[in-house]
Formats: sequence, C-alpha cells, structure tokens
Amino acid sequence: MARVKVGILFGGVSEEHPVSVKSAREVAGSLDVGKYEPFWIGITESGSWRLCDGPDGDWADAGRPVVLSPDRGVHGLLVLDGGRYEAIRLDVVFPVLHGRHGEDGAVQGLLELSGIPYVGCDVQASALCMDKSLTYLVVGGAGIATPAVRTVGPDENPDPEEFTYPVFVKPARSGSSFGVGKVARKEELPGALEDARRFDSKVLVEEAVVGREVGCAVLGNDPDLVVGEVDRIALSHGFFKIHQESAPESGSENSVTIVPADVPVEARVLVQETAKAVYRALGCRGLSRVDLFLKDDGTVVLNEVNTLPGLTSYSRYPGMMAAAGLSLRDVVDRVVSAALEGTTR
Repeated sequence: MARVKVGILFGGVSEEHPVSVKSAREVAGSLDVGKYEPFWIGITESGSWRLCDGPDGDWADAGRPVVLSPDRGVHGLLVLDGGRYEAIRLDVVFPVLHGRHGEDGAVQGLLELSGIPYVGCDVQASALCMDKSLTYLVVGGAGIATPAVRTVGPDENPDPEEFTYPVFVKPARSGSSFGVGKVARKEELPGALEDARRFDSKVLVEEAVVGREVGCAVLGNDPDLVVGEVDRIALSHGFFKIHQESAPESGSENSVTIVPADVPVEARVLVQETAKAVYRALGCRGLSRVDLFLKDDGTVVLNEVNTLPGLTSYSRYPGMMAAAGLSLRDVVDRVVSAALEGTTR
C-alpha cells in the first residue's frame, strides 16, 4: 500500500522561526514513516522555500527551491530544477508554523486555493485567533469572560491617566510573548507601547488579571473533542515569557510548568469545559491550545488561543496530551488522518 504523501511546512518569516524548526524536529521523530512519506518544505527567515531532507542541519542552503502551487491541477509542489519544473502531488499538508504567516490564515488561504487538505484551523479561525482583540470580541459574545482591553491604533498615543495599573501591553497579532510588557506605572506606558509596536502596529492595553495561569490542549473537531490534562504555570517572579530564554530546553528562568495542574478537580473540569467552549466559539479545528486565568473565586478568564501550538520537547501542548495518555506520535497521526478524511476542513 502506498504511503500518504505529507508536505510538512516549517520555519517561516516570523519571530517564531526558530521555535517552528524545533517543533518540526519533534514531528520528524514522531511521524510514522511506514504510513506517511514526508516532504519537508523549509521556509527561510527571508521567505525562500526549500525542499529539503528535514529540519536538521543546513537545510536552508542544501534544499532545492520549491513553491506550493495554487493550481488545483498540480495539487502540490513545483520543484525548480535548473530551467525545468518537477511536480510533486501531495495528499495533505501539515503546516508546523507559528506566528505571522503561519497561524494567521495566510498559508491556510494558499492551501485552500491549492485544494490540498491541511492540518489545523481554517482561514477564518486562524485569523480570529491570531488577533487577540477579535478573539475577545467573539469569545465575549459567546458569554465567556475576557480581560478588559483597550485597542490602540498605529497613530494613537493614549493618555496614561485613563488606565488602572498594572496593565499588560502586547501586540495584537504576535505570539510567544514577543513585545509583551507589564506596566506598573503610567510613566512606563509609552516605552511599552513602543516595544509592542516593533511586532505589530495594532497594540492592546489589557487589564492584569489576578489569577493562576492555566492551559488546556484541545484536539479534534466539534462535537468529538479530546482535551489534555490541564497545566499550570508556576512563576517565581515577573510574568511568563515562553521562548524568550537563550536555552529553553533547559528550563525557564522564572517559571515551571506543572502538569497535571495542582488545582481542585472541579476547577480542572471547568478549565477543560471552558477551553472546549472557546474552541467551538472560534470555529477551531484540528488542534489548539487555550490559555486561561483561574481566579481565586473559581471563575476562569480567557488569555489567548494558539491554533498551531509549539510541539517542541519543552512545549506545553504535547506535555498536556502526554499526561492524558496521548503521545506526540498519537497526536500527529490523529491530526493528519483527520485532515485526510476532511474533518478538519
């Protein structure tokens, strides 16, 4: 029986390029090569696409130039070989990409044009979840608590007196805590806005929710959703800054992830049910990680949704799923099989 041809996209032009490469390495070690035939497509930081042997080594220089054709007749890749093109038909694509042009609907739109089934959320859900201000509008409309937030446009300079401190300043459309700052005093606000604008012209000034940071991994499509064990981020100081460390594999300088979370059973169930409600409200499919705050009064507030969460050795999503009995190999097989069956499209 012929193996399923899987195109695996990794790298990308966002600030999360290095994380994507690490995620792809874990996928490489978890893909059943007896069942799937991988075609590795690495996207360099400058935006060049390379068909390569995998995410290890000098793939950016060793790979061959390649494009994903939007022509449904091709249904896959066009590999440049001298002055000629070689077509490779793909059965499914797994975009192991994080951040801009990976999670925001851009590559999903290209895949829709190509007619190739793909893993994860569609264009609409990807765009909604990438923009936190839109995420809050949709989720709040579904009756789920969100932080109080003020959206600041590119030419706006809000009066620092209008906020109650502390607040968080963050890019509306970025990930992995890039550009996020906690502002304790009004004098710090202009500098925090400037930092956030390095990553996005649209910035949020958000209330600092007092509560424990918890998360829930969600897998599948409504109504058949699987959730991982809830985790909790235990902070020694500051705030959680994932992927900001020089060597995140060896641990964070100010946080430890506890999974299963050390919270009461009723709180764990509430977090899992709220995560599923958020996932449904936003139209998520395939997989996503829903991050929430668990307040002292037992209520939960949405933090953010990651539609293509990190799959690295130290990432939260695979850790939560492993604690629930699903290895990354199981997760990869499920999302790829579901995309092929059309249940993630």
